[in-house]
Amino acid sequence: QVQLVESGGGLVQTGGSLRLSCAASGSLGAVNVMSWYRQTPGKERRLVAAITVIGNTHYSDPVKGRFIISRNSAKNVVYLQMNSLKSDDTALYYCNLKTSSSDYWGQGTQVTVSS
Repeated sequence: QVQLVESGGGLVQTGGSLRLSCAASGSLGAVNVMSWYRQTPGKERRLVAAITVIGNTHYSDPVKGRFIISRNSAKNVVYLQMNSLKSDDTALYYCNLKTSSSDYWGQGTQVTVSS
């Protein structure tokens, strides 16, 4: 059974930083992409950043230049360094892991940015 456990969320002031972590465990198989998504009440879950097994990264426009995604492939851990946080970044952040045949989600970690 695959399990994704996120950590690092919390309350931060505008302009501050947070670092999210997501550790994957279980029978993962060949991991292709690890990603972070976020969701606010009443809205759909949206991609924030993704990183492939060879280290290629992709960022959504709202976070480009502020967030950095990285991973420790040997430990199946993905990180999201979030800098210059804004109130619009307030959301429930989810970790996602894709293999060649499956798609897994974490339980989410809340990030709240206060002004």
